[in-house]
Amino acid sequence: MSKIGQLYTSGTWKVKAGMEAEFIELWQAFAEWTASSQAGAGEAFLLQNPENPQSFLSFGPWDRVEHVDKWRSRPEFQAFVRRARELCEALEPRNMVLVGHVDALGGAAETAS
Repeated sequence: MSKIGQLYTSGTWKVKAGMEAEFIELWQAFAEWTASSQAGAGEAFLLQNPENPQSFLSFGPWDRVEHVDKWRSRPEFQAFVRRARELCEALEPRNMVLVGHVDALGGAAETAS
């Protein structure tokens, strides 16, 4: 369950035309490696815009920023970014913090103060 203040990493990706399937495969393998070998990593999501199939958004929760920093310093992360740059016209990684949430059952909205 998401909670206010939850740390996420996210990335926006503009993939070169015709490279979408290769990018998805690369991201999937990298996300599986991350989930199985990196302390503090949670599940990971990759969304594709059906109206602009070159546009992707990835995100996933982490328990601490120190774990994110360690993950980003790993050679496997650097290799992923190098390969992703070959497949993408643009990419933008970032850290984000959850500041608002609405329960799927219509429960009270939760926001950061």
